[in-house]
Amino acid sequence: MQQQGFVAACDRATSALQALSAERLRGRVTDASGIALTFEGLGPFLSVGDRLSVQPRSGAAVLVEVIGFRRGVVQAQAFGPLDGIGPGAPVTAPLPPRPAALAVSESWIGRILDPFGHPLDGGGPVRRGRPPRPLRAASPAATARGRLGPRFAFGVRALDLFVPCREGQRLGLFAGAGVGKSSLLAMLARHARADVIVLALVGERGREVREFVEDELGAAGLARAVVVLATSDAPPLLRLEAGYAAVTVAEHFCARGQSVLLLMDSLTRFCQARREIALAAGEPPGARGYPPSVFAELPRLLERAGPGLAAQGGQITALFTVLVEGDDMNEPIADAARSILDGHVVLDRRIAERGRYPAIDVLRSLSRTPPPCDAGTAASLRRARALLSQSAELADLVRLGAYRPGSDPAADEALRLAPAIEAVLQQARDEVSEPDEAAARLFAALDAGLP
Repeated sequence: MQQQGFVAACDRATSALQALSAERLRGRVTDASGIALTFEGLGPFLSVGDRLSVQPRSGAAVLVEVIGFRRGVVQAQAFGPLDGIGPGAPVTAPLPPRPAALAVSESWIGRILDPFGHPLDGGGPVRRGRPPRPLRAASPAATARGRLGPRFAFGVRALDLFVPCREGQRLGLFAGAGVGKSSLLAMLARHARADVIVLALVGERGREVREFVEDELGAAGLARAVVVLATSDAPPLLRLEAGYAAVTVAEHFCARGQSVLLLMDSLTRFCQARREIALAAGEPPGARGYPPSVFAELPRLLERAGPGLAAQGGQITALFTVLVEGDDMNEPIADAARSILDGHVVLDRRIAERGRYPAIDVLRSLSRTPPPCDAGTAASLRRARALLSQSAELADLVRLGAYRPGSDPAADEALRLAPAIEAVLQQARDEVSEPDEAAARLFAALDAGLP
């Protein structure tokens, strides 16, 4: 009897505690400048990454994130416009502040979402998974990660032949504006052999999103993809969030033992968003205006892709596009990304101008961890590279009429076979290629000089 009374008292106490409203921290805005805000009254309770709510004079509350502290003052930036926010605007935060997390679920496949997981495609709400995954998670421990998996079939002949990849490998796609990287990403999303595609459109032009999804990606590509979108007019914090959200979604499916292809367009715009945030916080600029924190942020993002934990068996094969400024392949972001990733694919504007798509420069592209192949295939690939290289060296002489056929048998062979190899590398947007079929076409071109 006494025990029953104790249980009843505990039940009543639990109900009373649950009925209490959650305690919240309260402060006020002291300054709003550009994209940055400063607060007072909250400093001792907050840390970098905490999220708060600011109430403007009218309209819905604006979500903000703490990005730093200066002389005891809290610095934050908003995920939305600062219209209506001024000195004295109330700021609230849950106690204790909760880290940013994303509740990923299977229902996200086939949907277009913002970095918070809210649908943008008009297809109705999506189901939230449990438990939520932290957005700013650490990469898997190096000693606990699995090894690279078997060959990953891109479905693109130029890549499967000259930049062969394994499951869990991370590549950079380096290209200037208008060279065809979006079309190549769409080909990969449609043709690559993966269980799930995660496509991050970071800083994408809003006008192009619908055309890309409907025309380039298509219904077949979208059916197995999760698209995370933050357009170019979104605040820098939201564009940065899109990159982390895409990696978090990929990690969810990887933890289930699935093969995931992560495509991010573009890593450069992710870094530009981080630059805007850092400069607004007062960090001094460095190379080409990029503060040091940008180069510290890159490995934190890129290292989360790759093989998952060995006990789970999943893989995140990733391809990050790098928009090189002025076609300079040695600009700071391209240089830093190339040093972290497991290979690089270079798109060349001159190849695109010749009308060969995808415009992959196979001589400048490299896979650092290619899958093993037999000696005959390796010899044929080396021969094809040598022929393309020699043909490129002779191109100017041929155009000027300074080369006489028959003067060098090796040069004659290169000039005769290079067009056949280029024809093998040509691939229509909707054409599906298998690695074995691509190799057979290349062997035929080398043997007969015909595609």
